[in-house]
Amino acid sequence: MASSAPPSSAAGAQNPNRSLGLLANAMKRKDSFIQFFAMTGILLLSVRSLGQKYRINDLVEDTSSLREEQKGLADRINHIKASLRAEAAVEPTGVFASRLRLLFGDGD
Repeated sequence: MASSAPPSSAAGAQNPNRSLGLLANAMKRKDSFIQFFAMTGILLLSVRSLGQKYRINDLVEDTSSLREEQKGLADRINHIKASLRAEAAVEPTGVFASRLRLLFGDGD
């Protein structure tokens, strides 16, 4: 008959910090939570900018490959035009050559 308090209330009195909620704990350690959220924001911004950096590098590579492809297509078009002009020059009537000049829009 030494103690009339139930054992559960004695255990609750020994650990009052465990019953604190997230908001209560955040209010208690306000500076640590602010620092944590600031560092998390900085980390997320860094990851985002790193992703954009690699995306820009991919776009630069795509642009250079498209320029090379455009140059190759322009060379092929010029070769086809030259071949058609050469065939038109061989034709004795000149109708084909005049039609090509109209199609290509040049005065050659």
